[in-house]
Amino acid sequence: MSVVIDGKKTSEEIKGEIAQRVAEIKHSGGKIPHLAAILVGSDGASQTYVGAKVKSCEQVGFESTLVRLDENVTEIELLKVVEDINQNPEIDGLIVQLPLPKHISVEKVTDKIKPEKDVDGFTPSNVGRMALGWPAYVAATPYGIVELLKRYKIETAGKHCVVIGRSHIVGSPMSILMARNDYPGNCTVTLTHSRTKNLSEIAKTADILIVALGKPEFVTAEMVKEGAVVIDVGIHRVDDSSKKSGFKLIGDVKYDEVAQKASAITPVPGGVGPMTIASLLYNTLLAAEKKIYH
Repeated sequence: MSVVIDGKKTSEEIKGEIAQRVAEIKHSGGKIPHLAAILVGSDGASQTYVGAKVKSCEQVGFESTLVRLDENVTEIELLKVVEDINQNPEIDGLIVQLPLPKHISVEKVTDKIKPEKDVDGFTPSNVGRMALGWPAYVAATPYGIVELLKRYKIETAGKHCVVIGRSHIVGSPMSILMARNDYPGNCTVTLTHSRTKNLSEIAKTADILIVALGKPEFVTAEMVKEGAVVIDVGIHRVDDSSKKSGFKLIGDVKYDEVAQKASAITPVPGGVGPMTIASLLYNTLLAAEKKIYH
């Protein structure tokens, strides 16, 4: 059986390390990190995600501000709120919870966020710096995956890493991070997506397979090489009458059968998910300590 890469446990370790650093800052009379989140509308999943982020801020001793806006807010009004937070010296990090209503341009809002406060790592400045190997806020999910590989001492140099999915949030930055001259990194990377021909054959050549396609249980055992490391970024809620809740959470990987072949694998839930919030907190700490933009 494969090693289970426990993101829940690892994220708690990271939160503990961050809390320790905040205690030191407090003791020395320094500025406590402060994260602001903007939530537009009343999407249930978005409310849950933002709630978890605010709660995590409390856990590690950060200050947090949650700005709730009506789903009918205009683009100009939202951009004004972003600019106000940009100019507020008390706030170190800013996230705008996605998705946004259709009448608002995600690109315009993202571009408006000051790179120094972009702890989600989505602005062109941070994406560009990350691609160049410069100090940058790395998008939280890819950063969380890199941290899991590091803490589980997964060998990456010279390995073939196949990334399935090319989103700006996970797949594309992941392919850059795994190719860079660093650890984890130094992989030969193949970036694949829904239109890739012979996807199954390519996946089977991977020493490290990172799946962020957004299709439930897309990757099966036949697509995985014996002994591969499998990172499952997907999360889907599906009906399950055997559960008290009436549903269960599954990933992009058919876990039970792939776990028989993989040398290490992330579960869903409890794998990559918890690491995303831990990474966001870490980026906020870096922002408060002016570690990226001096």
